[in-house]
Amino acid sequence: MASVPSLAATVRQRVAEALSAALPEAASADPLLRRSDRADFQANGMLALAKKLKGNPRELAAKVVERLPGVAEGDEDRVIAGIEVSGPGFLNITVADEAIIRTLAARAADDRLGVPYAEHPGTTVIDYSQPNVAKEMHVGHLRSTVIGDAIVKILEHRGEKVIRRHHIGDWGTQFGMLIQYLIEHPHELDHAADAPSAAGGESGEAAMSRLGRLYRESRALFDSDEEFKQRARDRVVQLQAGDERTLELWRKIVDESMIYFHAVYDQLDVEIRDEDVVGESAYNDDLHQVVKDLESSGVAVRSEGALCVFFDDVKGPDGKPVPLIVQKSNGGFGYAATDLAAIRNRVGELGADTLLYVVDARQALHFKMVFETARRAGWLPEGAARQLAFGTVLGKDGKPFKTREGETVRLVDLLDEAVERATAVVREKSQGAGLTEEEIAERGAQVGIGAVKYADLSTSMSRDYVFDLDRMVSLNGDTSVYLQYAYARIQSILRKAGDAKPLPHPELSLAPAERALGLHLDEFAETLESVAETYEPHKLAAYLYGLASHYTTFYDQCPVLKAGDAATVENRLFLCELTARTLHQGMALLGIRTPERL
Repeated sequence: MASVPSLAATVRQRVAEALSAALPEAASADPLLRRSDRADFQANGMLALAKKLKGNPRELAAKVVERLPGVAEGDEDRVIAGIEVSGPGFLNITVADEAIIRTLAARAADDRLGVPYAEHPGTTVIDYSQPNVAKEMHVGHLRSTVIGDAIVKILEHRGEKVIRRHHIGDWGTQFGMLIQYLIEHPHELDHAADAPSAAGGESGEAAMSRLGRLYRESRALFDSDEEFKQRARDRVVQLQAGDERTLELWRKIVDESMIYFHAVYDQLDVEIRDEDVVGESAYNDDLHQVVKDLESSGVAVRSEGALCVFFDDVKGPDGKPVPLIVQKSNGGFGYAATDLAAIRNRVGELGADTLLYVVDARQALHFKMVFETARRAGWLPEGAARQLAFGTVLGKDGKPFKTREGETVRLVDLLDEAVERATAVVREKSQGAGLTEEEIAERGAQVGIGAVKYADLSTSMSRDYVFDLDRMVSLNGDTSVYLQYAYARIQSILRKAGDAKPLPHPELSLAPAERALGLHLDEFAETLESVAETYEPHKLAAYLYGLASHYTTFYDQCPVLKAGDAATVENRLFLCELTARTLHQGMALLGIRTPERL
């Protein structure tokens, strides 16, 4: 089905046409239409236009009113019910009730709710959720995973080709250290050999806890024993050279970590596919060519033995230039080389038009330098790469979220507690609803994980936010639980409707709460378009909270099943059903479940 023009788009077009008819020289002028608390919409474009043409804005506005079609009652395509000139030359525009219902009926007839596909879809590679092998996932991994997953869903819904990449940390010095420790402590190898065949979350977490312990022990030895440090560094060289014994142990470590990662992702209700996990190791064979090309082109130069790229605007506290180090003086490669190889692959081989990196804001300088280096080398078109920088998760004390012992909070512990809190809320609210313990547990997981995701996604990604589970699982305020309960309430009404069906009735007059809900429902498609263009999922969260709030007012002020006459019952059921469908679609794009019963 073709996309459904919003009421705002229709009104904007009609005002623009009237403006052009009243003043031909203003044919391309923007009427500057926006939502208003004085009417449904306000057009402010006459002020700027009159100033430009040295005319009277009120007189120009009056001429536009005379040229506007569809104001007279009874017109078959009536959109505008009323219009008045206000203040220095504003146009206050009220939309006809029948136009609201007609537009919503067209949206309801479409599986996509009238949301169009992108006119010119491209190919986007999005790099998100990049945990480190042999380390447990912590609260810092939450934001990249949740934000990235939502953006993937939103872009795919728009018809974009989206290639996911999880640039996991699976290469480098730490693996030489860990592998050498395993070789020198052979009793640990028995565990390492068994774990990859294990299945399920518990075995994955146990394997990861053991790897975490081994990592800490090997790190302590690396820091305290110079001879072990040298052996570990030699092991890195053997790893990079493809020594089979070293690679076999490396694969075991990666396999154990992947079992654990998938267990965490399953709990977080995020799909991570093995073919999208392309870690640092995948680019190892390309690094020498990256170095060769950068040096031969003059983009990078040798400085104190290291291969560096310098920037006029990047200097240290002492005023000296701070370079991007592509290759260390000892011949080793840093993160920059791998990131540059990834860019070459993603643009040159995967055909990406756009590269997105959902990465902590503290890495902004690194990515600025990497992007500029790739651009200078001719590997990255101007403006094709963008870091979607996110802020820090804070504790209630306003400091980075830590345990009482000052340790980083494990992600699984955080998710477990969220589900436990949410399950208690569901159990309390569902008394008398006949839910089984299994159903309560299932809904508790959906509500708890949804609460964690929504708290993150409802915050502008560049901002820090406080992780407060008490607020997150509250039934009141801007929480996913509030939205989920609004959805479940609608499903309850629809189940109780009996023979009454949700049907639109454009001939009916609408109550103020019905109008407000209807106008907000009509903004869904434009909201999604804006979110997809700016990569700001918090705008979708804000829209959905506004929708649930409008529905709550509608529910309080407009009886549905006891409306009095059949047509009003059907029309209000229609508004209920469309609200539920919109909530369900919007929440799904954020990666949040909408239980039918709560």
